[in-house]
This record gives sequence, structure tokens and C-alpha cells, in this order.
Amino acid sequence: MSSEIRGTAHFLQQENIRLQKENERLQQEVVRLRLILRNLGNLNQMALSIHPETDILLLLDQILQAALNSIQAEDGSLLLVDEETQELSFVVVHGSVRTKLVGHRIPLGVGLAGWVAQHAESVIVPNAQTDPRFSPGVDQAFHFRTRSMICVPIVFSGRVLGVIQALNKTNHKEFVNGDLLMLNVVAQLAAAAIARAESVLLGEES
Repeated sequence: MSSEIRGTAHFLQQENIRLQKENERLQQEVVRLRLILRNLGNLNQMALSIHPETDILLLLDQILQAALNSIQAEDGSLLLVDEETQELSFVVVHGSVRTKLVGHRIPLGVGLAGWVAQHAESVIVPNAQTDPRFSPGVDQAFHFRTRSMICVPIVFSGRVLGVIQALNKTNHKEFVNGDLLMLNVVAQLAAAAIARAESVLLGEES
């Protein structure tokens, strides 16, 4: 067998191995996406069936967890708007500062989360430290470092209820537009849950 034929055979063998690995990776990704969609569907059903005894914070926690898992983010939080004080309050947090950050407040318009809440626009930021809208206050206060971020508004009937932010994609990868689309879907789910909870509470009080 000539060296040219041996070289071609070796190339074909390597290419076959590469294609098999790629096929396995795609199959794993399909399984992961199916699981995510099933989880989101279950959460949607839970959001639609909210009643006075529903633990809305637990539901929002599950919604946030599903979001972070789906886009492979290390940390994230869900903040709600306090219309009386014009602040954002961290109500659900996942990641390394989870126990410390819940209850912390930032003014509307401050930082990327405050900007998103004020403008009702989603943002994807590859390097938060270089974005002029980023405020290092939370990082400094809680000994954390935000590398990359996606932040989306939670909007219902034109009213901004809060924001969801996902921080620091695993393995130092960058967030992509697909991650942003997924987080926007989750934000819509959170908006429906919050609005449903408000209407249930109002109905209960009346």
C-alpha cells in the first residue's frame, strides 16, 4: 500500500472518529434540550395553577434554576421591582453568594440590572467589567466577580415586574444569542407566574 493510500485511509479513520464524537455530542444536546423543555412545560403548568397556598418564591426559584441549567450559567438571580421605593430587590439567587444576596436592594437605573429594568430591554454582555452600564458595587460588597452576563426584563402587560440575570457561563465560555432567547422565554414564564400570583392575592383579599 502506497504512502498516499495509507495517508488517505488514516484521514478517513480520523474523520470517522470525529463524526462519531460529534454525533454523540449532538445526541446529548438533544436529550438536554428535551429535558429543559419538559421542565419548562411543567413549570408553566404550575404557574397557571397558582392558588392562595402556592409558594410563589419556591416557584420562582425553580424557574430560575431551570433557566440557569438551560444556558449553563454558574450564577444568577431574579430581582423584583419595588414600585414604592423605585428599587430592585434580589428575591431569588443561585450560586456562590446565594445566602448573602437575597434581600439586597439596588436603585432602578443602577448597574446592568437597573438599566434593563428601566429600559425594558434585554442585554448580553461578554465582558461586564468593560461595560459602562455595569456597577461594581454588588461585586465588591459580596466578594464576587462578574465576568459575563445576560439580563432580561420580566414584563407583563407593558409593566416591568423585575429582571432575571445569568452570570458567568461555565468553562469561561461566552453567552450566545440562543442563551438570550432561552432566558427571555423563562422571563415570560416568570412574568405570568408573578401576575397570576398578584391576581390570586387580590382576589383573596377582596
